[in-house]
Formats: sequence, structure tokens, C-alpha cells
Amino acid sequence: MIDRPRLASIEVVINVASGSVGPGAPEEMARLLLEHGVKAQIHACQPAELMEQLRASVDAAPDLLITLAGDGTVRAAAELCGRDGPVIAPLPGGTMNMLPHAVYGVRPWPEALKLALETGSVRDLGGGCIDGSRFLCAAILGSPARLAKVRESARQGQFRVAFDHLRSAVQKAFTGRLRYQLDGRPREKAEAVILICPIASKVMDAQEPQLEAAALNPTGVVEILRLGVNAVIRDWRVDPAVDSQFCKRVRVWSARRIPALLDGETVVLKANTLIRYDPRICRVLMPPGEA
Repeated sequence: MIDRPRLASIEVVINVASGSVGPGAPEEMARLLLEHGVKAQIHACQPAELMEQLRASVDAAPDLLITLAGDGTVRAAAELCGRDGPVIAPLPGGTMNMLPHAVYGVRPWPEALKLALETGSVRDLGGGCIDGSRFLCAAILGSPARLAKVRESARQGQFRVAFDHLRSAVQKAFTGRLRYQLDGRPREKAEAVILICPIASKVMDAQEPQLEAAALNPTGVVEILRLGVNAVIRDWRVDPAVDSQFCKRVRVWSARRIPALLDGETVVLKANTLIRYDPRICRVLMPPGEA
């Protein structure tokens, strides 16, 4: 049975400074919602205002929370809403748009909104839990995670800064190899570990209750750079240095704190970290065929 949502109250949070939003987005959002017979409280925010507004919008207990922002905002909204809070419609408004593309396909945000309102039903969305945080698409632990700063600096046209980040990443490669254990199996070693959630996996159904795990074992700096590119913009499974498995719990150890990317956002994790799969991170307004 399709769980069509009640849409009596809608909160919209827009990061007007985000990658693919544009200054006219709040007005276009209001127009599109009215065309579908719904009204909403629309909040156009600068980056510094986002978290405060997200909390206020979740506290308002709407039937639906629409986000038009980057991956970090989507992940924060999912953590705030939780499994029993407002349903989320994560529209693509950032650079990578990992979850929006996984949920609605690769399409502009007005098309994704139309698809969600006209065909969407409420689905539980599973993902990973790590050090009190959540990720809904992917986590990268280890050396390739450092390349995210290179990508962001280059995207902003800061090429000297990007070069400095690249040099630092190369210097730190192979200085913090990881030990990991999947579901209590024998311990293994790797330069990095990638964890993919069902919604973003190309080899699992979106409702499978586990994570796709890949150990990365490059043999040199050039392979580290190649892996970082494949992990961010391509299918990393094609890389010859990847060994892929499946699990529900992962323990990762290192001699020092672990650099990581959670849904594209840079974090630093404890040297002894447990990651587990949670089948109900949040609820998402999802079109048929995606779960």
C-alpha cells in the first residue's frame, strides 16, 4: 500500500548561497508549490543561518520539510528529523547532490520537486551511524578523504590552495593505514575503507539492510589520487585496488585520528571507530521505483 503523505504544513529551507540554487529560487519554489495546491513557509538562508533555521523548521513539526541545499544540509536535516520527525524532500541544490540524485535521479530541482509531490510516498531511509553522526549515501575513511579539500578549493577557483591541499594529502598518504573488521570477521588492513548505503549502491536493492564495504589497497601515491577521483566522481568498484564486501557493523582502528568524508562533508573521526547500519535514519518523500 502506498503511503501518500498529508501535506497540510510544509517548511522549506533554501541555502541561497549553495552551488545550484540561484537568487530566484525562493520565488520559483513558492510558485511551483502553489501550482500543486500547497502552501509553505519558505526560508531563504545564508550558510551561517542554516542550522538555526533547520532546527526551527523541524521544531515546527511540519508534514514535510523540503531542503534545497548541499549534501551537508541534507545530512543535518536527516539527523534532526530522525525516524519519527518530519518527512524530508531533499532537492538538489549543492555541488555533488548525493542523496537528492539517489532519491530523485539526476534532474534539476524543479523537476525533482514535481516528481516528489506528484508521485512520492513516504519511505524509511536507512544509512550508517558513526560517532553520533549519520550518513545516508557514503562514508570514506582514510587517505582519499583528504582529497575533498582539493576538490572544494579547485571548485572555488582557489588553485594555489588546492595545490597546497594536494601536496599535504600526498605527504600524508600511507602514514595512517587502517585496520578494520566487518561483522566480527578476521581483521584486515587497508589504506582506506568506503561504506555505501543501500540507496546509493549500484549492486544492492535500496531496502537491503546492510552496507556495501570496500577496502582500498593502493600501492603508491598515484593510485591514492586515482582512488580519490574514482570515489568522488566515478564508480570506484572499477578500480583494481578495490575489494568489496557487505556488512552491518564495521570497526575501524588507526594509530591516529581518521580523516573521513560523510556524504561529501569532511570530518575527523576517533582512532577507534564503530560504524553500524540503521534501517531507519529518517523518512523521505520518494517516487516509486526508487526503493
